[in-house]
Amino acid sequence: MIELTQEFAFDAAHTLEGGIGKNARLHGHSFRAAVSLRGQPDVARGWLCDLGEVNAAIGKVRDELDHQFLNDLPGLGRPTLENLSRFIYERVQKTLPNVVRVSIYRPSLGQSCIYEPSTGST
Repeated sequence: MIELTQEFAFDAAHTLEGGIGKNARLHGHSFRAAVSLRGQPDVARGWLCDLGEVNAAIGKVRDELDHQFLNDLPGLGRPTLENLSRFIYERVQKTLPNVVRVSIYRPSLGQSCIYEPSTGST
């Protein structure tokens, strides 16, 4: 089993209604995200997937997020780390069905969140 991870970065602004202090006001962050794929490599090609396809799928979601006001983004919901990681997963999973995890980081604050879809078992 192979796990392959591609990272990307974006900058965006948001507000958190009901947040405390600065979080309730308009503010922005620099984010790093990591998309992880898992599976068996194709024996003939020697790879899990074409990294060009991975970068294209990630590039689309990056373009959706970068330099945007996250509160206005359809399908995101409240712009929390939790919802951002789920949003990115749902977007890239349409093109990359073997995505298993999305991690998102706000390095300046030392915060991160990981989204892994439920497998149905407890």
